Amino acid sequence: MKKTLAVLAFSVQMVSAQNMAQKLEKATKDLMDSSGALASSLSFYVSDDSGNFIYEYQGSKGLSTASTQKIFTAGAALETLGKNFTFTTTSSYSGSVSGNVLNGNLFISSNGDPTLGSWRYEAYKPESFKKKLTEAIKKSGITKITGDLIIDDSYFDHQTIPGGWPWDDLGNYYGAGVWGLNWRENQFDININGTDFKSFSYPLENVKWLNDLRTGGSSDQSLIFTAPHSNVAMINGMLPSGKTVTVSGATPNPPVQLAAEVQQWLKESGIELSGKAVTNSQLETEGKQVLAAPKSNMLMTYQSPTLDKIVFWFLRKSVNLYGETLIKTLGKEKKGNSSFKSGVAYLKEFWKSKGINPNLINFADGSGLSPQNYVAAKAEVQALLYAKKQAWFESYYDGFPVQENGMKMKSGTMKDTKSFAGYHTAKDGKKYVFSIIINNYQGSGSAELQKILNVLK
Repeated sequence: MKKTLAVLAFSVQMVSAQNMAQKLEKATKDLMDSSGALASSLSFYVSDDSGNFIYEYQGSKGLSTASTQKIFTAGAALETLGKNFTFTTTSSYSGSVSGNVLNGNLFISSNGDPTLGSWRYEAYKPESFKKKLTEAIKKSGITKITGDLIIDDSYFDHQTIPGGWPWDDLGNYYGAGVWGLNWRENQFDININGTDFKSFSYPLENVKWLNDLRTGGSSDQSLIFTAPHSNVAMINGMLPSGKTVTVSGATPNPPVQLAAEVQQWLKESGIELSGKAVTNSQLETEGKQVLAAPKSNMLMTYQSPTLDKIVFWFLRKSVNLYGETLIKTLGKEKKGNSSFKSGVAYLKEFWKSKGINPNLINFADGSGLSPQNYVAAKAEVQALLYAKKQAWFESYYDGFPVQENGMKMKSGTMKDTKSFAGYHTAKDGKKYVFSIIINNYQGSGSAELQKILNVLK
């Protein structure tokens, strides 16, 4: 009798899965007909939460993913580094302290903390770092520094932007580069009325502007262009006339920005700095010797939020800076090389070791901003299924946003690219894991793409 019931239950499950597959097949056909996309431009895979296959449409082995790429980076980071991993920023000094005078240099160094000065965490804003740094210096009794303020940004290599990122993206906030020392998420805001700059979120150090803005339209259609280490920025495109719009850009040299701000903090705190404020990168470009931060004579150690909190914002708000910092960190930690190439190679090795066919994952970065990422929807589902079985899954799952259709899933958007990947429990209690990626997408917004996923509801 028990055997009969088991067979009957299995038969019901099979019929249910077949019915769902038929519904998904029809919705897929309707999407392709309505969006005008080529058949090879769609990759779609659905399983139940135990990994049992339900439906697949595989027009191409790999498509450009946009931000659903982040599910791979987040999972690998949580497992490799641990959810309690933190980044560290320190302040130390060279020379000696005599009386209240530091006869040497003051250093600030970091291992790439992407949250330093971030507004997302209540206890980690710029004011918090300022307070801890100035209090630490005062506690040591130092009121005068005879040498320089050195911002040691040498932890990572010199390449701050992954190869393959579009030039149109680099100067905008979501295209911010990764430095050995990051500051304020390497982002600034400008309040612009028409074509006139009204104010900045903070004064940008050593940046000169070329303004090609025009007025027109009803929304922000502007682009900011900045390049690492450059002191020239350009903005073009259109902004609405008659109202103030906030436009966000990528800071071209975050360590220089921090150097200028710390110099001002010292002055405000009554700490005299006789020398200049300079970064190690600046010293290198001037042909001078790099000055490594001393391991001794420590004034302050400043820990970042734990990785689980960083991953939350990485997935929830799709912060590209976090993804590329994690890629560099994985490369440095696991291969002794902080290059993007090294970190991306580790990312692929990691997921290959978890059973994903390497032909289905061709990564180019850690965030998905590069159009040279090529991934199959099946690989994304496999990664999601693997994550579900891990001790760190709760930290991972918590970061997935709830989208407009009520489903908890990571989204991805780039020019002519849309993607979604996530988990869903249907009204009848069935649990699904899914990924859908479409390139050459001509639809309006994501409503048409979500119609397929609504079948799972």
